[in-house]
Amino acid sequence: MTNILIGICAGLGALVLLLIGLLVARRRKSSSADERFGEVVESLNARMDELARELQGALERAEEESRRGRLFSQLTGSIDLDEVLSRTLEAAGGLDGADAALVLLPDPEDGKPLVATLGLSVEEAERHAITGPPDGRLARSITMSYTYPHVDREGGPENAAIHAGLAVPMAGDGASIGYLTIFTREKGRTFGEDDVLELETLATHAGPAIENARRFREARQLADLDALTGLHNRRFFHETLAREVARAHRYDRRLALVLFDLDDFKEINDKIGHLAGDSVLAEAAVRMRSVVRSADIACRVGGDEFAVVLPESALDDADQLYRRIQNAVSARPIGQVGKIFLSAGVAELRPEDDAVTFFERADHALYRAKDAGKGRVVAANT
Repeated sequence: MTNILIGICAGLGALVLLLIGLLVARRRKSSSADERFGEVVESLNARMDELARELQGALERAEEESRRGRLFSQLTGSIDLDEVLSRTLEAAGGLDGADAALVLLPDPEDGKPLVATLGLSVEEAERHAITGPPDGRLARSITMSYTYPHVDREGGPENAAIHAGLAVPMAGDGASIGYLTIFTREKGRTFGEDDVLELETLATHAGPAIENARRFREARQLADLDALTGLHNRRFFHETLAREVARAHRYDRRLALVLFDLDDFKEINDKIGHLAGDSVLAEAAVRMRSVVRSADIACRVGGDEFAVVLPESALDDADQLYRRIQNAVSARPIGQVGKIFLSAGVAELRPEDDAVTFFERADHALYRAKDAGKGRVVAANT
């Protein structure tokens, strides 16, 4: 790109020198040369305009290459999966003719694939997600074109529809991790070999960055889980509680908390042993998860003590959740110990609370429930 700019500038300099020479020569000749001189000046003006356009084009290409270079370096500068996916989609959406972009990462455990999009509705993303050729082989690229019934009125569905797509695979550690796809809404637009090469270049940079970020997320998720119960662990609980308390105060939202433990669990351990006691905890956690909402955060705080953080919830919601958990856990016997019951303390966030005082109020309520006879719930002082 630097050589192109130097060549254009040299051409401009030569034209300026030629124009000066013609002006000097014109002074020495008669007026009979005026017509010829005018033609030369017109030709020079046309060439100057052409060189100016070339210079503008070169500058635009240099700026675009610089932008892509920054994006490529940013891809490897983060291990946050959402951020890496967002930057990949931004770069793909900036390619010539691309109006939308999509990344699809199949779940290695055959679960729900991860889909990230830019410029697509949820419905469009579900319809246009690319998983590869039907025979399972890895394609270098996949091109798609779509035709629709004729729409007479202006602004009809065809005008905003996807008309073509191009997908290329992304590789992690030598194996495909999914497809990167771009789409156009321009009728008659097709993607050719140059588009394939550009998208492949992006996919080559994005694939390893996405794979590293996904592995980091998976490792972090495993680190946040309690090995026995599969619930979030104590560290994750306190980090999440602090974050949710700050968010609730910032946006004036409600937040509730349930703390509970298994009644007489020490006696259970003494009776059947710690190994069997662990199986009781694991089964109680399974039953608890079956009634906790997807928006709530269930954690094992330690020993036989559990907590559930309830965003956008009030004291009554926490009380109702405790009763659902109590019913689920005590509905039928667990192993050798028969039916298990729970005691709980519930609290709702107050304006003066921070994460520590909020937790302490619920914790004190739990102790009052134990002192009051167990198998019951007590609300923190309001």
